[in-house]
Amino acid sequence: MTTQPEKAIESNRPLGDSRLRRERHHGDRVVACHTVRPPNLAALLAEAVASGAQREALVCGERRYRWSQVDALARRVAGGLAAAGVVPGDRVALLLGNDCEFVLAMLGATLAGAVVVPIGTREQAPGIAYILGHCGAKVLVHEAALADRLPSAADVPALTVRVAVGAAVAGALSFAALAQADPLAQAHDPHEDETAAILYTSGTTGRPKGAMLTHLGIVHSATVYRDAFALGAPDRIAAVVPLSHVTGLVALLAVALRVGGALIVVPAFNACEFLGLAARERMSFTLMVPAMYSLVLMQPDFASHDLSAWRIGGFGGAPMAPAVIDDLAQRLPGLALSNCYGATETTSPVTIMPAALTRAHLASVGRAVPGADIVVMDDDGRECPPGETGEIWLRGPMVVPGYWADPTATADNFCAGFWRSGDLGAVDAEGFLVVQDRMKDMLNRGGYKIFSVEVENVLCLHADVLEAAVVGRPCPVLGERVHAFVTGRPGRAPQAEVLRAFCATRLADYKVPESVTVGTEPLPRNANGKLLKRTLRERLRREDEPDPAAR
Repeated sequence: MTTQPEKAIESNRPLGDSRLRRERHHGDRVVACHTVRPPNLAALLAEAVASGAQREALVCGERRYRWSQVDALARRVAGGLAAAGVVPGDRVALLLGNDCEFVLAMLGATLAGAVVVPIGTREQAPGIAYILGHCGAKVLVHEAALADRLPSAADVPALTVRVAVGAAVAGALSFAALAQADPLAQAHDPHEDETAAILYTSGTTGRPKGAMLTHLGIVHSATVYRDAFALGAPDRIAAVVPLSHVTGLVALLAVALRVGGALIVVPAFNACEFLGLAARERMSFTLMVPAMYSLVLMQPDFASHDLSAWRIGGFGGAPMAPAVIDDLAQRLPGLALSNCYGATETTSPVTIMPAALTRAHLASVGRAVPGADIVVMDDDGRECPPGETGEIWLRGPMVVPGYWADPTATADNFCAGFWRSGDLGAVDAEGFLVVQDRMKDMLNRGGYKIFSVEVENVLCLHADVLEAAVVGRPCPVLGERVHAFVTGRPGRAPQAEVLRAFCATRLADYKVPESVTVGTEPLPRNANGKLLKRTLRERLRREDEPDPAAR
């Protein structure tokens, strides 16, 4: 079902007003765009500086920079890159964690006209080599401590410049020296349809694909977040998820640029330290995965922190347990919680749940943001009626034009300007989208289809369960049986039979987990917080293999 303009989130006007108009982009796509908008990321930075040059812009531990200082440093980095031979269109890869250097390198590369290629610091040597080679990066800015993971010059011949952050590394320039170069006199002014960043997907099947995020898409998504949450220059935005992934890059860094607010960069999430930082820095907005909110609530000194400035809490990647929502509402009545749904290929959000409706629509990820077109399609490529399950197809100015140097994957995943998400879901008559499962995660037990998310949600209702993941256990008779991996809350050890009995009163019998693995360690996730179910399936496969010693 196609969402209607009047179903736009409540803090935005309908599609038909003067703020949005239909435009042609990327050849043959016609999408609804904001009528008035900055043309690119360089313009976002210029507007942030113009709106308040002396306002605090960037906080990284003890280091604090005003917008005028961020601009000056970014121009020096851009000048240093240009002096090293970077020209518009070159790819500059960033193997950096959350710190000031990531922001300055990203902005410097952008001003120089380069395409930024962030690489998560959890990536290992083979993945780093593949990404650098596939995108043809000319420059790599990396943490000195990660130098041992880098490929040889022979393996990545296009990579001619290496820049180390921190200690000196043989054969690499110093980032500190780069940031002291003569500033770039004139920032590059790219067309908004040009690629601003290439973000490689997590690669759940096969090689990762490089989604080409455009200047238009990033500016559009940053504007959507600004309007949805009424964000402005006074807001202080905490980046607790990796800046190298789409949520950190767009929902936090780009939003800080769009509104001219302060970006508080957190190197790594630690629930106890996060509370102190949020109170100390008067954080007003962040976006995290639900598990992070659960961990924050479990801190024994939660009540001792003044979190009164925290007014917007976005979440995504997984459902939020009702108990967590209710607990946050009681402890932080001034905090508005909103579910946000999107992907790397959609440059972050395509739906946002209005905070006032979050508790009443727990199963939904919200309504379409302005400019987003959501269609649910059946296996034959026909639109499903309201409430019927199918594959979610997404279109709009935020949807990437395709994958870098991969025409086959682009042809397979895009159709008439729509990105085929691989998610199963339905849109109801009121325009609320429900994401039921990934197509590959839906179980088939003897012909009965089971949405793993439904079982996971029930398991998370149990008081002793922190998080849960459901996967199919291969079965020669039924095809698959339901297996659950569960992490218990600290100090609690839920029993498998108790959890099965709990599910039996809430689910159809064929959906109840037939086996349960209970542990104390967090479930495996990628750097963006998404569950790595392939890792869990592999664990089951190893467990089910016959013991050679028993033969």
